[in-house]
Amino acid sequence: MKPNDCLRRLRYTLDFDDNAMVAVFAGSGRTIERSQMTAWLKQDDHPSFEACSDESLAAFLNGLIVFKRGKREGAEPEIETRLNNNMVFRKLKIAFNLQAEDILEILSSEAVHISKHELSAFFRRPDHKHYRDCKDQILRNFLMGLQVRHRGRAEPD
Repeated sequence: MKPNDCLRRLRYTLDFDDNAMVAVFAGSGRTIERSQMTAWLKQDDHPSFEACSDESLAAFLNGLIVFKRGKREGAEPEIETRLNNNMVFRKLKIAFNLQAEDILEILSSEAVHISKHELSAFFRRPDHKHYRDCKDQILRNFLMGLQVRHRGRAEPD
């Protein structure tokens, strides 16, 4: 999934304004300008759209963990330069303090039914024999379910 899409969905889910988004970045020790944030949040076809890097999304997710759970003792976690859906999923699980049952409930609210074993495969090390790549559709449905959990379903007009 594109980093810009993840940022947009998380911003809407958490009902953050630009200043809150910048503050979350600051939680990871990364300083960004508000103008940079708005360029990342623009739609892909907008003239001032800028692609968000994996490193920037990783910094945001690390900042979100600090924002939601508090600063951890010890050294700051290193910001990854490359992200995949599994890493994004893991960081969101940590940030929202979700257990496997919570994630399965969130996914089933979006009509995605996977077993606990399939879910645990997403959080394994890539060199583990039971590791499985998290596809865009799973992450997208998880983010949608998270949105419904925090904001409720949008009522049709």
